[in-house]
Amino acid sequence: MPEVNEIRIGIIGAGGRGYLAHHANKPEEGSRLVAAADKMDAPLKIFKEKFGEDTFVTHDYKALLAREDVDAVFITAPDFLHEEMAVDALNAGKHVYLEKPMAISIEGCDRILKTAYDKKLKLYLGHNMRHMPFVQKMKKLIDDGAIGQVKAAWCRHFVGYGGDAYFKDWHADSSKSTSLLLQKGAHDIDVIHWLCNGFTSRVSAMGGLTLYDQITDRHSPDERGCATWKWENWPPLSQKGMNPIMDVEDISMMMMRLDNGIFASYQQCHYTPDGWRNYTLIGTEGRIENFGDASGDTVIKLWDRRHHYQDKGDAEFYLPCNLEGHGGGDPNIVAEFVRYIKEGGKIKTSPIAARMSVAAGYQAAMSIRSNNTPMDIPALPKEWIEYFNKDLEA
Repeated sequence: MPEVNEIRIGIIGAGGRGYLAHHANKPEEGSRLVAAADKMDAPLKIFKEKFGEDTFVTHDYKALLAREDVDAVFITAPDFLHEEMAVDALNAGKHVYLEKPMAISIEGCDRILKTAYDKKLKLYLGHNMRHMPFVQKMKKLIDDGAIGQVKAAWCRHFVGYGGDAYFKDWHADSSKSTSLLLQKGAHDIDVIHWLCNGFTSRVSAMGGLTLYDQITDRHSPDERGCATWKWENWPPLSQKGMNPIMDVEDISMMMMRLDNGIFASYQQCHYTPDGWRNYTLIGTEGRIENFGDASGDTVIKLWDRRHHYQDKGDAEFYLPCNLEGHGGGDPNIVAEFVRYIKEGGKIKTSPIAARMSVAAGYQAAMSIRSNNTPMDIPALPKEWIEYFNKDLEA
């Protein structure tokens, strides 16, 4: 693919997660933010102040897509808008960076994939955890054979801020999110898939709304809901201003069988006092586990000798401090997207992987809501897999 001299970028959903795209504004390196769309005035005002009065801002994302001076877009709007906006952007001829989860249904993901495949445009998914140093170190240890052949994996996700971030706005409404196994779980399921070099083929799950439904203080249906994280919102039952519609699980446990024979599990709780992720990978010659997942406080421990349990690993790998977004994941993934659009080359994830993480989380939610019935993951057309994975790193 020939190198593009400059790529002009728009943001759809300029507030909140949209600030991620600010890493893409590097005119001296050939990428520039030129347009933004958002329903709210505040992020558009910030965008103009930061990137210039000559930039285009609008409340109508379709007006942004109609512009010929926009080559690619970041879509960072709420999850339930991803499908419609991504399809519209691709049909408008724009390359797309789509925030995870790809969509809130398997059918929505497949509609996006089909459109990108038909249009032969670049579709890049925002699974920034593949760019986080601790995940990359675990991947390298596994690929280097540090634990032999992987046989099992699990992740415990303590979402200590869950009551603040996910039960006061649209996330709590399953018609807009399906399940927090998509909004939060899509990251972790994707990491499990990546570390294990396989995709979920069958899933079963248990879970429920076990705590937040007890809170009677709800905001009006006309209000947006304040999802600001605050230290003083503790214990969980002291929360106020919860979403009037609340029908997603606050605790979920899913079991996965991968297509390469590996068994995995994912556990998610939204009312723990602390917040972090803990991955464990077990192989034929050892295991690895991360302690911490944020900048400057993470160590990966490797046990590869036989002995009684010991807190200290047989080898320990401390990761350098990186204070930028998501432990360096945000600037790194944006840089890869921009380079991919301008120059081509290999990337760390693909829309296929993003679809498979949504599919596993979606089917797990359906399992929870159908008396824990095992669910199979629908297959994809071979030609789609070949097309989207051709640029995937080996």
